[in-house]
Amino acid sequence: MEIQIFSTSGNKPIGTLDTLRNSSTIKDVKRGVQRLKSNLYPDRQSIRLEAKGKTLKEDETLQSLGLKSGGKLYVKDLGPQIGWVTVFLAEYAGPLFIYLLFYQRPWLFYGDVVQTPHYVVHIAAGCWTFHYAKRILETLFVHRFSHATMPIMNLFKNCSYYWLFTAYVAYHVNHPLYTAPGDLQIYAALAGFVISELGNFSIHVALRNLRPPGTTLRKIPVPTANPLTALFNFVSCPNYTYEFLSWLSFTIMTQCLPAGLFTLAGMYQMTVWALGKHRNYKKEFSSYPRQRKAILPFII
Repeated sequence: MEIQIFSTSGNKPIGTLDTLRNSSTIKDVKRGVQRLKSNLYPDRQSIRLEAKGKTLKEDETLQSLGLKSGGKLYVKDLGPQIGWVTVFLAEYAGPLFIYLLFYQRPWLFYGDVVQTPHYVVHIAAGCWTFHYAKRILETLFVHRFSHATMPIMNLFKNCSYYWLFTAYVAYHVNHPLYTAPGDLQIYAALAGFVISELGNFSIHVALRNLRPPGTTLRKIPVPTANPLTALFNFVSCPNYTYEFLSWLSFTIMTQCLPAGLFTLAGMYQMTVWALGKHRNYKKEFSSYPRQRKAILPFII
């Protein structure tokens, strides 16, 4: 069968694919489009039934979409792509290096320092290091990504966010004039940070186990035998909940305004993502638990 391929930009014709069958998938179409236009590799394409329609899934067949010989499909060029793993590693390695540079080489930023740092400064450096080292290891060994790539501009946007906020927080926490809170506040917040980090890791492992390797299968996430996954009973994205609680605990522990601003900025972005995922879950699964919120139990 023949399928005509058009660009979503101005509805310009790209060419015709004449080797497709009813059982051919959108993934097969993408390979064909690349043969027509070599710079449009599959990860760079968004295939649609209409120029302004939604992106079709790669495993959908032409028959399931109701396409017959002579039908039309539209391709949106997503622009140059970069691997998710590469972006994540760059995002997380930067904060690790930048924070430890302020912590281990304070004279580079404050001049000659003779004052011994408060012990919470050392704890904060340990917490920051643990968090981003965990993120790097999760990226390499835990996460399974439904998409292999993202637009390359995300690399610069995401790295700017993480790296600049890291410098902002590290400069204040490691400053010779930094004033620490009381012991009870420090240790209570440290406990909250550790529990939240363990909870975040537990959720990531539970989500990984929902998706078999090499597939994009989606299931309703539910609590496992690990008690830290019980948040699935209340929110759709407990990994974001724990992430927020980690940085809230870090903010309380250090009593640092820049850390609080970092926490609020992260919470805003994670809430946007969580609300989107929550809506998708409810659309995709008719039996999705209605009592769940997106990110904060009983609230959002």
